[in-house]
Amino acid sequence: MELGITTFAETALDASGARAISHGDRLRQILDEVVLADEVGLDIYGIGEHHRPDFAASAPAVVLAAAAGRTKQIKLSPAVTVLSSDDPVRVFQQFATLDIVSSGRAELLVGRGSFIESFPLFGYSLDDYDGLFKEKLDLLLAIRDSERVTWSGQFRSSLDDQGVYPRPDRQLPVWVGVGGTPESVVRAGHRGLPVALAIIGGSPDRFSVFSKLHRRSLTEAGFTPAEVPLAVHAHGHIAPSMDQAVEEFYPSYAAAMTQIGRERGWGPMTREQFEVMSQPEGSLVIGTPEEVAAKILRWRDVLDIDRFMLHVSVGTMDHDHVMRSIRMLGTDVRSIVDAGLLP
Repeated sequence: MELGITTFAETALDASGARAISHGDRLRQILDEVVLADEVGLDIYGIGEHHRPDFAASAPAVVLAAAAGRTKQIKLSPAVTVLSSDDPVRVFQQFATLDIVSSGRAELLVGRGSFIESFPLFGYSLDDYDGLFKEKLDLLLAIRDSERVTWSGQFRSSLDDQGVYPRPDRQLPVWVGVGGTPESVVRAGHRGLPVALAIIGGSPDRFSVFSKLHRRSLTEAGFTPAEVPLAVHAHGHIAPSMDQAVEEFYPSYAAAMTQIGRERGWGPMTREQFEVMSQPEGSLVIGTPEEVAAKILRWRDVLDIDRFMLHVSVGTMDHDHVMRSIRMLGTDVRSIVDAGLLP
């Protein structure tokens, strides 16, 4: 089972309204995180695309290319690329280039976008939210599968036997990121694509419906489900004790989720909600290495996943704590997960 880390390059404001860290300093921290993740043997590091002041990575491909030069084995991925508001030709070119310079370590994780600030920024209407993604995903796959492409659609100029370069030395892996929309799971399955489920609240058990739907959609389209992986992305933190993990993680997590909730009409994150989410059946993957490994193994069995990605730096938690969490995931948690059962 693969283990990895994701980040949104958070640079949230502190309680006084001042920026807790500059965009430049946060991006330099991320490079240190990728290097450590590679050193401790984690399988993948993903960077999310956002276009707002509290996130620093509007160009994940650039950051990942910088990481490629400082790492040796770890896979490098966006988490996610908002394909709906981007151009599939440029997305393919960027990540094909990353795959070449990293000696075959790039992946693409694309999605419709939970955050919508990129749509007005690049001149797209939210009325076309679903249609944009469907059309652009099909074009991206056409480019992935063929050097020369003839294509026409509603939202982009046509291509007439147009070559797209550079070409990577292998077929570039393309994943689809899914929050909680069954149609997105079916769309990915019918195209033979792996899915990464984002679990940020509620009972993870309910996502078993999406796991089964993905397998069924793959079978309906003539693909072999065992050959198409499924992943989970979840928030969490690892520390020597549960109490320490909670005390380190809760302040920045609650601040970040409260801010997002304010934008989307949710209530503020409370300590009581956090405690429920931290329970063995909850959505936060938090605690000691043994507690975190137990949750990952449970999700492996319930959801039939092949990859787990931990999102540690929600908000602006102390970077030393983030680095320790990465180290523990790659060493202590890894050893338990690889053994397949708790000691």
